[in-house]
Amino acid sequence: MRRQLKEIKFFYPERRRGVSRGACNPPARRVSSGNVTADSRVSSHINPNVPTIARVYDYWLGGKDNFAVDRELAERFVQADPMARAGVRSNRAFLRRAVRFLAGDVGIRQFLDIGTGIPTANNTHEVAQSVDPGCRVVYVDNDPMVLAHARALLTSVAAPTAYVDADARDTARILDDAADIVDFGQPVAVMLIGLLHCIPDADDPHRVVADLMKAVVPGSYLAISHPASDIHAGPMAAGAAMMNQSLPAPVTFRPYDRVVPFFDGLELVEPGVVATTQWRPEPGADTTPLPGWVGVARKPAATGVDTGR
Repeated sequence: MRRQLKEIKFFYPERRRGVSRGACNPPARRVSSGNVTADSRVSSHINPNVPTIARVYDYWLGGKDNFAVDRELAERFVQADPMARAGVRSNRAFLRRAVRFLAGDVGIRQFLDIGTGIPTANNTHEVAQSVDPGCRVVYVDNDPMVLAHARALLTSVAAPTAYVDADARDTARILDDAADIVDFGQPVAVMLIGLLHCIPDADDPHRVVADLMKAVVPGSYLAISHPASDIHAGPMAAGAAMMNQSLPAPVTFRPYDRVVPFFDGLELVEPGVVATTQWRPEPGADTTPLPGWVGVARKPAATGVDTGR
């Protein structure tokens, strides 16, 4: 029996009679408003005494699904790098612009969003399905808080949408489970937004990217955002050191020349790899560089991704 019967959560658009195909699954507990406390945590697997990157980011984005330990680490990071909140929110804005470009300008109708984090406003499925309600989305994460909130926060979908509980490094499992929603014979947008810095060099993040892009057909796209170690370098280094003292898994901020190779074998769309604020900004937007590198690239028909790393 396949693992995904337990670990992949499906969300289907409502039928005319208002009955959801996912109704046979037991409902998840919805978290009430206000910051989450230890007494109201939604899963016994969630440790309120150890911070996680997903909950820290949730706090920076103005979310409520975080604990005191996450907020304390987030505030200490902001003291080291006052641009942290703006950088994270700029990263979220890039996600919105990238999905709109992929669904609207390019015509992609399938999205594989790995390392999605705690659902918030302008999630991938919301942006994509606002362009075309038929867009299919598979989210992947292994943070217990993310998974606990998935059903409660992803209730309004226009097309089949799924959540997979998997480690980003386990690409074979991700691709196998995602195939229940995504047709890998058609173009797919692989979204690695704020993910790769959570994969240390020892675990070969380039191999992760290459395996994913090898599995998709030409005409598919890759979107990456990655914290930059060479923009506001001093504060970013201090913040990374602080996080690595507190988080159970280390983070690795990387410079421009170590982010660009993630796109090897692909065709970068304009303007290439740039700071988050400078990728196809909306009219009148502030394009002052913030500490993050982003880019979107297409898998060409003639050549595949170099997997010789």
